[in-house]
Amino acid sequence: MQDSLHISRRRAIQTGIATVAGMGLCRRLCGDESSTARKIPVTPGRLEMVLRRRKQVGEEWQLVEETVQWEASETAIIVCDMWAEHPCKMAELRVDRMAPRMNEVLSLTRDHGVAIVHSPSSGIKYYEDMPYRARMKEAIHAEPSVPIQGWCYLNEEHEPPLPIDDSVTRGEAIVRGCDDPEPKHYPDSDRHQHSAIKMIGYDGVSDNGQEIFNFLEQEGRKNIVIMGVHTNMCVLGRPFGIRQQVYLGKNVVLCRDLTDALYDPRDRPYVSHARGVEMVIEHIEKHWCPTILGESLTRVVPGSANAMDENAAG
Repeated sequence: MQDSLHISRRRAIQTGIATVAGMGLCRRLCGDESSTARKIPVTPGRLEMVLRRRKQVGEEWQLVEETVQWEASETAIIVCDMWAEHPCKMAELRVDRMAPRMNEVLSLTRDHGVAIVHSPSSGIKYYEDMPYRARMKEAIHAEPSVPIQGWCYLNEEHEPPLPIDDSVTRGEAIVRGCDDPEPKHYPDSDRHQHSAIKMIGYDGVSDNGQEIFNFLEQEGRKNIVIMGVHTNMCVLGRPFGIRQQVYLGKNVVLCRDLTDALYDPRDRPYVSHARGVEMVIEHIEKHWCPTILGESLTRVVPGSANAMDENAAG
């Protein structure tokens, strides 16, 4: 009898410790006040990534890399303007090439608890009857620390002009920076998100900066990864883009191998399209935020995803 009582007490103590530890994890990841508002399950797991930025030393810019760990349950990805069609056909081809790789990264990181927001601007009307759209509209309102702008233009106090000329239009086109040999006007381009990129689970869809901010705050997402197109335009300027996320105080990074710029080699500085994209990425690394590779989003640090009782047992 005494042995049974002793075992029961020991189990009760162990259960209590596990419960307290679990509550501590929830408080750390969710925050006491917001934990009940979160809709996406909070699970352990840390992403490890190498942040690449450029730091000015005298007249030189030096490449600086730093390895950091982010809680997956504090991280979100915003997919910018990965449309099914684009009025610049060379740009559309590059999106076609990129979309399957992007979907693979999203599929793997989603399984680790990272939140995903799809933002095919001007195409949100196609998703109004879907749960991904309702999820964004129903997120609890959060008051931003600074105004959320309709577009965040180049900030002369924060950055010099972009290193490429993306101001030129040619032929019938209204799109700037298009490298089609003979750009044309395509008024009815399909603004659905590219079919290779899937929406599922707890994903959301919105191009509204306030809605996206509400969702990020509700879900406790302070770390933001931006991927998609186009780096020199929408990725920087949209109300959910890099400049706005910096203004809001988020830990924002650009996924540099899952993006593309609108740049025509017929324009300054007369380099290849690939080099033009690199130059825009370097501009962002100098003046706005670090960049990462998509592969670092696909796995967590070994052991970091264990339940609290597993860690205690180990």
